[in-house]
Order: sequence, then structure tokens, then C-alpha cells
Amino acid sequence: MAQKTCEHLSRAVEGVTPSDEGCSECLDSGTEWVHIRMCMTCGHVGCCDSSEGKHATRHFVETGHPVMQSFEPGETWGWCYEHERYLGPFEAVR
Repeated sequence: MAQKTCEHLSRAVEGVTPSDEGCSECLDSGTEWVHIRMCMTCGHVGCCDSSEGKHATRHFVETGHPVMQSFEPGETWGWCYEHERYLGPFEAVR
């Protein structure tokens, strides 16, 4: 996939701190996730849409924070929920 840019990247916080080591909601409920994503506005870590909880997307719906980055080791790509657009790679956060 080609790298794309997006005006929502201006909301991404450089050096954002992850809220947890895994999906916060899944850790609280004891649910397993498939992959995890980190909000680039506030650092919320949530599970992907292939996971039962879909907590990363739910976080976007509840907060309007548009840009996330994969929080999987070795992955640096991002996603804009507003535009449903691949944004990658970012500088690695892990």
C-alpha cells in the first residue's frame, strides 16, 4: 500500500504515551484480542476490528480521535478513521 497523508495527522501527538501494554478494556474484562492499536491523540490502546470488542474503533466513535497506529511489535503503519485511509509508516512507538 502506498503511504498517504491526512490533515488529521496534525492531531497526532508526538511521543504519545500508551495507556496500557494491551487493549485496556479487554485486559479489564479478561477478553483476548487479535491485534492492538494505539490512538495517536491520547494513547488509548484498544483491540482491532477482528477482535470481539473492536475497542479501537469504539474509542474513535466515542472520542472523535481520528488517527491510530498499530501497536503490534514491528508494525508502524497508521489509519485515519475519518477518511478510512491507510497512513503509514509512522515512526515506531514500540
